[in-house]
Amino acid sequence: MRLKLIEGKVGLPRIGAVRRNAAGLLPYVVVDDMEREIEVFSAFLGDLVLTDMSALTVRSYGNDLLRWWRVLQLLGLPWDQVDRLEVEVMVGWMRSAVNPQRRGSGARGMNPRTGKRPLPEGYAPATINHELAVLASFYAFHARFGRGPVTNPVPESLSRRARLAHRSPMEVTPRLRRAPLRQKPAVLAPRSIPDDLADELLGALKTSRDRALVSLYLSSGARASELLGVHGNQVDWARQRVWVISKGSRALEPVPASPESLEHLAAYFHQHGTPGPDELIWRALHGTPRPLNYHAARRILQRANAALGTDWSLHDLRHTTIDRMVSDPNLTLPEVMAVTRHRHVSSLAPYLRPRIDEVFEKVQEHFAAPRPEPTLTPGYDADDYKAVFGG
Repeated sequence: MRLKLIEGKVGLPRIGAVRRNAAGLLPYVVVDDMEREIEVFSAFLGDLVLTDMSALTVRSYGNDLLRWWRVLQLLGLPWDQVDRLEVEVMVGWMRSAVNPQRRGSGARGMNPRTGKRPLPEGYAPATINHELAVLASFYAFHARFGRGPVTNPVPESLSRRARLAHRSPMEVTPRLRRAPLRQKPAVLAPRSIPDDLADELLGALKTSRDRALVSLYLSSGARASELLGVHGNQVDWARQRVWVISKGSRALEPVPASPESLEHLAAYFHQHGTPGPDELIWRALHGTPRPLNYHAARRILQRANAALGTDWSLHDLRHTTIDRMVSDPNLTLPEVMAVTRHRHVSSLAPYLRPRIDEVFEKVQEHFAAPRPEPTLTPGYDADDYKAVFGG
């Protein structure tokens, strides 16, 4: 069984779940196959909630713990009787198994229209590293109370931890050897949509709601979850902006809205009704009235991609906004940071690199330009030059 798991030949059982918690400290809890709350997970998550962890982070951690619990169910081991070998099994499975969110993405080559390479079908290195970080914290928490294995089953690099312990956040992170089992993170350039393809994308959308949503993403630079959480009283028509709950600070902050996006938003409200002050503005257009969730918003882009032969994502829209602002000579980097809500200038470094398609256009212009005629340096006589060198 262990070898089959490592090779991804066995899927994890679809048992247990992360459930929204209607009452109590935790916004989400992990339950087993009998819908019983897994107390050791709740104790850990509850401790993190007391340190001001957001509800979305609790859900993310809960999904990581649920994945670990499913691995242990297959191996027939309790949570407190594991060591590094079981962690290696989980890492091996995540490296080789098919991620349901990416199923089928690895079968295609590079998209000829967008230039984007397909995502591998497995779990991303960052996802595996996040799983390891959550498990390391989980076992460290219980070890403080004398519970769990004597040694944390997730290995760490003590030398790396020591060197990073007193580093200033303003300093560049030094290149250090990764801890055991940690994956090498991929370094990907931001993917922005060229202006002509962005106009094409908006033209392929079928409803005023879809056009309003995508055009607001393109003008505000908001993250997917932030814009989907806007309520009726958070649209400032006069000042052309909307207010979002920022993912990092969880503070209510304004983001810009273009006149075009507000026109689409007004058309959407006119056709489907203006939401109340406390109602979410994005709603499903068919079936039972309900808020538009992330998966439904992603499906909007998927339908447009199918029609256009592209593979844009919701996060590409944020990349596009930031790339446009960084390229505008009238905007300074501190001003761009204020709009995008980045805390460090280094976060914008990837956007300062020239876009490869723009570089290639300039190279093609260079090839097409006539070669400059050679001229003599001022002060030299043309007749003397011919007498010496001929011609």
